[in-house]
Amino acid sequence: MTIKTYTPRESEIERRWYIVDAEGQTLGRLSTQIASVLRGKHKPTYTPNMDVGDYVIVVNAEKVRVTGGKEEKKTYYRHSGYPGGLRQTAYKDMMSKHPERVVEKAVKGMVPRTSLGAQMLRKLKVYAGPNHPHAAQQPMTLEVRGASRG
Repeated sequence: MTIKTYTPRESEIERRWYIVDAEGQTLGRLSTQIASVLRGKHKPTYTPNMDVGDYVIVVNAEKVRVTGGKEEKKTYYRHSGYPGGLRQTAYKDMMSKHPERVVEKAVKGMVPRTSLGAQMLRKLKVYAGPNHPHAAQQPMTLEVRGASRG
């Protein structure tokens, strides 16, 4: 007798909505747990080659914190693809102009760099303030363990 590995069908995947308050949370610790939920690693039906994860709404992204002097030292890079097209943005500037991008970029670095990872990132909704337009989905609060210190 052979035992078959269970693989969920697309119709069997149940997606939930979670909401995370980023106020006072440490960026990296928060991002790892968000990435885990987006991938579906918290479910018993987790499959590495399928997107079985849930939706995550992050509010108060402007109040996320970093440690170890990263506020002054951390830099975000992007390149246009043309010679001399490297652009740099300091963490402080990014937080003042686009605080939601800080959380998005941190989570993006923790999901697979494939089309599957891109599909997972589409389920991440980040908002700078406390308001979000997803109340109709009735999101459940996601407790982020060990992300806030001090």
